[in-house]
Amino acid sequence: MSKSRSIGTRAETGVVRYLRDHGWPSAERRALAGEHDLGDIVGTPGICWEIKGGKTAESAHDADVTRWLAETEQETANSGADLGILVTKRRSYSAASVGSWWAHLDLTTWHALNRGRLPLRPDIVGRPIRMHLSTLVPILRAAGYGSSGGDATEPLDEVA
Repeated sequence: MSKSRSIGTRAETGVVRYLRDHGWPSAERRALAGEHDLGDIVGTPGICWEIKGGKTAESAHDADVTRWLAETEQETANSGADLGILVTKRRSYSAASVGSWWAHLDLTTWHALNRGRLPLRPDIVGRPIRMHLSTLVPILRAAGYGSSGGDATEPLDEVA
């Protein structure tokens, strides 16, 4: 296995473990699908996950995140999911601290999660936002994603 594939496997496995413990007990890594990628994780109905690990993710610039969100959007369409979430590893946070990794989504996805309760100006549609994965997971659960398994009363932030 190549070094980059090994890094990706560790990152995806860490996110899968976190999701299994927090409302998606059937989460698992998806087999590679070639040019019509469907995302990195299955078993989370309605959500397409794109996971980025390694030094590139740790030092990602806005242009990287924007490009990866576009990739996530394409994979979301390919998989027929409702939402696409990009998760990137943070420097100094191992796979054991995945809840503190960054979860990125665009404002259109955020707007959908909030059931359109907040107005969304056309000039900001598609702009990226980020938060800790441990912050996003309870929001996803409140929006009806995930199962009743897992810890629904988890803290909003984890200490690394």
